[in-house]
Amino acid sequence: MASSKPIGLLVMLAGIIIESSHLADSQVPNDCLSCICFVESGCKMPDPVCAMDVGSLSCGPYQIKEPYWLDARLKGGDLDGDWKVCSASFDCSARAVQGYMARYAIESRLGHPPTCEDFARIHNGGPNGFKNPSTIGYWNKVEACLEKAGAPKHAINETYNETY
Repeated sequence: MASSKPIGLLVMLAGIIIESSHLADSQVPNDCLSCICFVESGCKMPDPVCAMDVGSLSCGPYQIKEPYWLDARLKGGDLDGDWKVCSASFDCSARAVQGYMARYAIESRLGHPPTCEDFARIHNGGPNGFKNPSTIGYWNKVEACLEKAGAPKHAINETYNETY
């Protein structure tokens, strides 16, 4: 039981960092975004910022790859103009995730309003990760983080367009 307190505190702190970025067009709610960050890096800035992962570099607290960042710019704006610079910033990294989700985690693609599960699985598995069975394990980690952070059970599985 005591082990859930550090996770809850980290998720809460990550939420504060993310919330302070003032994401005007935020699609991914702070609790979900914080848990994705926690699963990827403990929501800490990696040192070094980039590391090899499955044959290419993943960078920053969200472990963003360059093609992800490029896609994110189509809906997320300039994103500091450079993938590695953006990835080294909590604010820009969170905006990159939001931009990526604004492109891919949309009702017209999913067939339903997006949920945290959709956001997590797309973050992990790319545009079609929401329907790829290989991303279920990743979602289970994000869901466990949400539960330890005290997110209400009904909020974890509901659609965020209706809940927030």
